[in-house]
Amino acid sequence: MLYSQNRSEQRTFLSNAWLKYKNNEILNPIETQLAEIIKLHPEYQNLILKTNSEYFPEEGKTNPFLHINLHLALREQLSINQPKNIKAIFDSVLSKIGDSHKVEHIMMECIAEVIHTAQINNQELNFIQYNNCLKAIFKEFK
Repeated sequence: MLYSQNRSEQRTFLSNAWLKYKNNEILNPIETQLAEIIKLHPEYQNLILKTNSEYFPEEGKTNPFLHINLHLALREQLSINQPKNIKAIFDSVLSKIGDSHKVEHIMMECIAEVIHTAQINNQELNFIQYNNCLKAIFKEFK
């Protein structure tokens, strides 16, 4: 159910993965990845149990569900090196910063920016914009 377009189903899946982890239950590979990401974010560990909560950026609230899923999306992209050279960009920034979690946060900003732009313009994701953002990160940390 991870890839559901239904927000409630998506949030429930994430929340259940965390509960299974906390209860030492057997996790499938995606649940394991989610649990690993959630462990890095103690500030979200209780929030993701509240699947009906609302998070509005204009009120200074970070959506923990979105944040965790952005980590997951980036990790998937890195695992298949798509878009092309994303792994090289990640490794280059990592060599300068030395903290993979911080590097993920830097690169996730590109994903979030592209999603936000697509939403406000009611358009498809702009992969050229995404690649340009990644290239800018690479240049910044070169």
